[in-house]
Amino acid sequence: MSEEVGAPMSPISAAGGHVPFLHEELCDRDSVPAKCKWPAAPSPPVPDNPQLQSRASLDSIIGEGCRIQVSVILPVHNTECWLDECLKSVVEQDFEGTMELSVFNDASKDNSINIIEKWKFKLEDVGIRVVIGGHDSPQPQGVGFAKNQAVIQSSGTYLCFLDSDDVMMPQRVRLQHEAAIQHPNSIIGCQVRREPLDSTERYTRWINNLTPGQLLTQVFTSHGPTVIMPTWFCSREWFCHVGKFDEGGKGVPEDLLFFYEHIRKGGGVFRVDQCLLQYRYHPQAATHSVLEGTIWNHRVRFLEDRALKHWTSFTIWNAGKQGRKLYRSLSTANQKKVAAFCDVDENKIAKGFYTYQESKERPKPQIPIQHFRDATPPFIICVKLVSTVFGISYLYLLASP
Repeated sequence: MSEEVGAPMSPISAAGGHVPFLHEELCDRDSVPAKCKWPAAPSPPVPDNPQLQSRASLDSIIGEGCRIQVSVILPVHNTECWLDECLKSVVEQDFEGTMELSVFNDASKDNSINIIEKWKFKLEDVGIRVVIGGHDSPQPQGVGFAKNQAVIQSSGTYLCFLDSDDVMMPQRVRLQHEAAIQHPNSIIGCQVRREPLDSTERYTRWINNLTPGQLLTQVFTSHGPTVIMPTWFCSREWFCHVGKFDEGGKGVPEDLLFFYEHIRKGGGVFRVDQCLLQYRYHPQAATHSVLEGTIWNHRVRFLEDRALKHWTSFTIWNAGKQGRKLYRSLSTANQKKVAAFCDVDENKIAKGFYTYQESKERPKPQIPIQHFRDATPPFIICVKLVSTVFGISYLYLLASP
């Protein structure tokens, strides 16, 4: 990393040991599932600092032969407003196994690190090991980077992801751990309660009410993952098989990209149908930095990879704005597979065809517009719903009966 950007300092663990930055691939992908190059952080030595003796005592109680069962993965950047409530929810977990909190402070400039240090002793008093890493570069390295670092420095067999502005219900770790044991190659999610309650109502209904089958069939919608990132819980082994989060930084949908790779590698999706997380909505949330166009482009590429490469032709169901947008977003090879647009709007059908004016081909491509009764499957059904908070576009695949 160049000095102009501000190379991060080597982070320090809560026990005083150095935590390595990720300078190479997170996982060795030669095996299936792959094994982590860092399957678990080593047990730290007994520190000289008297203030850290509680950590050393905790390690001796747990014992070197007793593996941490669950690591709560917590990236932090300037969230002093919510950290107390978030960390309190970690303390209040009713999980009876061994648990640790792995925090990575991504260049926070507020009071976040002092709040973390305050809660470290409270967490260790109830038997929860705490590892703290971070850097104080002028700029944060991004959510994907911070999550990866928190995973690397952690020790748990299972990973429970938590955003520092959210709050877990007491039973979250216990119930998701039980589910993860039953579904070892799955991302485990849960239902959520939005805070404030009246924010993103349509989106929240979508999160909570997808059927088990729809958790996979609706992966092409603009909402992103069908189980949202702050609810994720999975085994370390499966995380390593999928690979690390994208570290492109601000504006990169690292959760969506990881979720797509998870699906590509045959991963499942399972949701615990209980509300286990208070999911906070606020203007500073990292999700607001991701542009709609960025999400759209990733969705189309995933659609092409997962479905269109297997089809010789297909019909786009919607001759309007959204259908034409989808057509223009396709690769040239997949544009040539579009047999027709279909619709129910007589005015659109009466036009006879859609001319792709932006094409450099001569003559310009003209795609027929048909009534749906005359169209040939398979279909891509492309419709849009708009809410006051999210512009929500749906892409559904309807294959031949």
